[in-house]
This record gives sequence, C-alpha cells and structure tokens, in this order.
Amino acid sequence: MSKKTFYESAHLFVAAMRIVAYQHAAAPLIEQVSRMLSMSLEETHLIANKLKEKGIIESVESAAGVRLFLKDHLEMENLPRAEQDNALEEELKKYKESKQEFAKKIESFQAAQKEKKKSLFEEMEKKLKEEMEKKKK
Repeated sequence: MSKKTFYESAHLFVAAMRIVAYQHAAAPLIEQVSRMLSMSLEETHLIANKLKEKGIIESVESAAGVRLFLKDHLEMENLPRAEQDNALEEELKKYKESKQEFAKKIESFQAAQKEKKKSLFEEMEKKLKEEMEKKKK
C-alpha cells in the first residue's frame, strides 16, 4: 500500500475517533484511536497535534489519558490533497549541503593558512640570507 497523504491520514484519524466514540459512548482516548488505526502512539500523537494546530480537533488531558474531541471536521477539506515534499528529507538535504559548505570553508582556510605559512617561511629565509650576507661582509 502506498504512503498516505496527510489529508488521507486526517480523514482516517477522524473516522477512527467517531467509531471509537460510538463504540464506547464517550470521547475517545488517543490510545484507543491508535489501536483502531494500528498505528504507533507516536504517529497518532503527531497526527493529533497537526490536527489541533489546524483547529480540526481538541484534546483534553486527564488522569485517564488524552481524550479527543472533534471541533471542526470541515477544516479537513482545506488540507492539501497532495503530499508535500518530505520535510525530513528536505532538512537532511539542507544539512548535507551546509556540511559540504562548511568543509569547503575549512579547506579554503587550510589552503590560506598553508600559503601564509609558506610566505612567512620564505620571508624568514630571505631575512636569514640577508643576515648571513651582512655577517660575511
């Protein structure tokens, strides 16, 4: 099965919330939704947090756990239908590029230091030769 877009995941999540609420006649716990969707609890929390940011659901934390409430299901239709570029891959690419730039900076700095050292050595050698010639005279 292909990877679901966030739009599809949101619809599945809300549907699972409704089914669990119907089965238990109470607001669903996030763990119940996680089991219903056969998702890890972390992934369920990630989707729930994104849906909270969009104003689609609300959550209330109690001693029993985190209960979920549907706030505005119509907001799901404003979610992008197509999957955005994977943010993790994009961040990894940026990180690799920054590391390459940093390596280039280090390389150029080392080359400049090598050139500086070489010119300093040549200057010292020149002064030493001049001193030697003065002593010979």
